[in-house]
Amino acid sequence: MSGGAYDDRGNRDRSIANPDGVGTLVARPGTKGARQTAEAFLIGDSMTGGYGAGPDILHDCTVAVNRGEIAVIVGPNGAGKSTAMKAIFGMLDLRQGSVRLDGQDITDLSPQDRVVNGMGFVPQTSNIFTSLTVEENLEMGAFIRRDDFSGTMAQIYDLFPILKEKRNQPAGELSGGQRQQVAVGRALMTEPKVLMLDEPTAGVSPIVMDELFDRIIEVARTGIPILMVEQNARQALEIADKGYVLVQGRNAYTGTGKELLEDPEVRRSFLGG
Repeated sequence: MSGGAYDDRGNRDRSIANPDGVGTLVARPGTKGARQTAEAFLIGDSMTGGYGAGPDILHDCTVAVNRGEIAVIVGPNGAGKSTAMKAIFGMLDLRQGSVRLDGQDITDLSPQDRVVNGMGFVPQTSNIFTSLTVEENLEMGAFIRRDDFSGTMAQIYDLFPILKEKRNQPAGELSGGQRQQVAVGRALMTEPKVLMLDEPTAGVSPIVMDELFDRIIEVARTGIPILMVEQNARQALEIADKGYVLVQGRNAYTGTGKELLEDPEVRRSFLGG
């Protein structure tokens, strides 16, 4: 990890991870701190596009993550952070650029087909079935599975012990942080190659945010790459192996979480000094 307050937390049980594919990151010139991402495990490469016939929101935007890493997208409101995530998941058409997962070009695949190909996505809102129990939510996550998924469910209960305790409780009765754990657990039931989280700590208290970041670290240490959009930029960069600062849909700064936290321009413009 990046040397922040979360370094010693979590575990390194990799048995829950989909073992296919490894990427490599090397340097290149470009935006400040930019890196060559052509061989990254997941990459949204030079993405330009918007919603429907509307104007472009993303402008030559590139984000990527490698196996076992946490990559965080931060920036001001309206910077295109969630749009970049949705573009990678196939929820809007790209006018330029591509999306590649584990060496495969998936630019033209539907979101459903991207899930089948190993992409797990947890949206910010409406990400659980409130009338179903915790365990039923996890079972819904295994909809693409044709094998016995009981072992995966047991691993998720190990990662999120509170979910095992509340497995027969309707998910709508859980706290905000517990709901997010259900949403992440349901995505993990697909045995994804990569996990994408859109604002996982939105609307929760600082204590719950810290707990959720602990859980995210644990998931990453199973070997699953995590690409995450976060408004709590400073805290997110503390756990990030890689960070992307977007401004008006463009890459403004790229580096390790530690590099961005120590960059005076990033601190002054985006982290409150």
